[in-house]
Amino acid sequence: MNKEEIVEKIQQIGKIVKTSELYSLGISYRMLEQLIKDGTIKRIKNGYYSLAQGEYSENEYMNLLFPDGVLTLESALYYYGYQEEKPYFWKIAVDKNTSKSRFSIVYPIVIPVYTEPEVLNLGVRSIDLDGCTFQIYDRNRLICDCLKQQDHFSNEAMQRILKCYIKDPKKDLFLLDQYARERKVMTKVKYMIGVWL
Repeated sequence: MNKEEIVEKIQQIGKIVKTSELYSLGISYRMLEQLIKDGTIKRIKNGYYSLAQGEYSENEYMNLLFPDGVLTLESALYYYGYQEEKPYFWKIAVDKNTSKSRFSIVYPIVIPVYTEPEVLNLGVRSIDLDGCTFQIYDRNRLICDCLKQQDHFSNEAMQRILKCYIKDPKKDLFLLDQYARERKVMTKVKYMIGVWL
């Protein structure tokens, strides 16, 4: 198989391919190392590769490497406009049984939030970010998670987040109550949000 055929086969699989997919194409370990050395493909992280000729956006990398991740905390706060400054990292919720080695990458910077499987999909919805589909927690679940991780935020930041939520016309107090019970933050919701409603 020549280089052109290899490139064509990789393009058929997708923008990012796994080592196992390359091996299934008949590319040996030695051939893979040569393709990396001559610049035909590049290693994104251990076990994941892309064609060197194509440059992909950060969103595309995130979407392809972590399709099971759910945008949460700072990443979701920025999307909803509860935080003005775009975070320099991606904060995603993943199953607590997920291998930590998946996040050993230089780019993009990903900070996993390990979550119990039974509540991982609670309040998840899909959004489009520059042509890429991501999972994100809805506003109501997000606020419950922020309250659960309150020590993670400064008092000033937490007040700003809560004020944004209270003013948000898309908030759903019924869902907030439901999620607060599931996430065990009912008391915080009652005393930190209830007084403003």
